[in-house]
Amino acid sequence: MQDTTQELIAGFIDKASQVIIGKEESIRLALACLIAKGHLLIEDLPGMGKTTLAHLLARLAGLQYQRIQFTSDLLPADIIGVSIYDRQSESFRFHHGPIFSQLILADEINRATPKTQSALLEAMEEHQVTAEGETYALPAPFFVIATQNPASQVGTFPLPESQLDRFMMRIALGYPDAASERSILSGDDPRSRIDQLPVMIDPAQLAKLQASTRDMHVSPALLDYVQSLIDFTRSSARFQHGLSPRAGIALLSAARAWGMLEGRRQVLPEDVQAVLPAVVSHRMRDMEGKSGRGTGQHILESVPVP
Repeated sequence: MQDTTQELIAGFIDKASQVIIGKEESIRLALACLIAKGHLLIEDLPGMGKTTLAHLLARLAGLQYQRIQFTSDLLPADIIGVSIYDRQSESFRFHHGPIFSQLILADEINRATPKTQSALLEAMEEHQVTAEGETYALPAPFFVIATQNPASQVGTFPLPESQLDRFMMRIALGYPDAASERSILSGDDPRSRIDQLPVMIDPAQLAKLQASTRDMHVSPALLDYVQSLIDFTRSSARFQHGLSPRAGIALLSAARAWGMLEGRRQVLPEDVQAVLPAVVSHRMRDMEGKSGRGTGQHILESVPVP
């Protein structure tokens, strides 16, 4: 079973790396987030491949995919759905919005108003939505990938802390290295290959992978390490506030998934270290109100491994 799992994961990453060239770490973090049942926030400049990565994950995992383009005039009903009067039945019928898919790309989420951004909160946390007093379950698996442009760009509304906390990870793709960019420029547009890719991990296999993360052994010493990392954020004078219990759960869940990607059955400190920057960077603020990948590195360097 372990060999089969590793073959599936290796095949998935190999195919994804043929489209998102030179960004294997970002691909592995995105896959770990999916296996850990989290949601992913990608923050980067336009044209870096954020949308391509979301489409690619949906294709390789065989998931129903919907892209929602967030704009300043987007309304919550445009996401959730709306009830329309049916003359034949003489009653209102609820028409499902694009949120009712397995993988949602909330593209440029910070270009929508806070009211529209908040329409995702219940869906991301409860895997259900409520419209006009009725509750509707969302499909499983349910995975939200949101992209956002840097807050310094014109026409953006910063995500509030309560919404940022719903994302298990935040990553940035960044510019490709010289060799990767040469490969991109020399060949066809990588995005044109997505529709020709096979499904590498179908939804049933994904569900098994998600369930098997619970079988990853976590030693008391590893839990001590995670608690030490969390305690440091709460006691350090560098940060406005520390990590919440929910953030601690997200960190451990992501580490379980990363350990599985590495072919292990036990979570090691290296797994926690690999995912911590992506898990905490959007949750922490220094005394000047700034956050960034350097935040995670500072925490790791400040807390020794037991």
